[in-house]
Amino acid sequence: MDAPVSDGTNRDRDIVELLRTGGRERAFEALLARYEGKVYRLCCALLHDRSQAEDAAQESLVRVWKALERYDGRAALSSWIYAITRNRCLTALQQRRRHEPAQELNDEAAQAAASEPWDGRTQELRGLIETLPERLRRALLLYYYEERSVSEVACMLGCPEGTAKTALFRARAALGELLKRRGLDDPAYWREDVS
Repeated sequence: MDAPVSDGTNRDRDIVELLRTGGRERAFEALLARYEGKVYRLCCALLHDRSQAEDAAQESLVRVWKALERYDGRAALSSWIYAITRNRCLTALQQRRRHEPAQELNDEAAQAAASEPWDGRTQELRGLIETLPERLRRALLLYYYEERSVSEVACMLGCPEGTAKTALFRARAALGELLKRRGLDDPAYWREDVS
């Protein structure tokens, strides 16, 4: 019995076909159109600094371009791109921790969160998400904001699927508790904000 094809594989079938037929440049153009914004948003979510996120996103896409010929299809193209991006961001975080005082990092994270284009209750929710531990926050952002599957989240976080599921469960529980403590757990409160 054949294994089911993931949504990520179906979504990128056109790009993978271009790669197979030797259309590397066209494949990369299609990949950029589909993933450039998503790569940048992932970098923002992991780095909390727009300038560093721009650099990391650009470096990640350059790495994708250089490695594109070696893409073998074992993972969904989106998972492969996000793994490259995640690794680039982790390297940037390690470099930043060695060179910047901890207080400056907190100030930059607060400034990046405040400058996001969210308003009203959405900003309030994002502020609560930002208080979650990093691993839980990243899992939640990838799953809900980037609409990744659990297997893609696992790949992007570099962990087994079961660990990703546990992180998502704990993130939802922690966020639910934060909402409850602040009296924001009524679904009607969130429905009214859409305009």
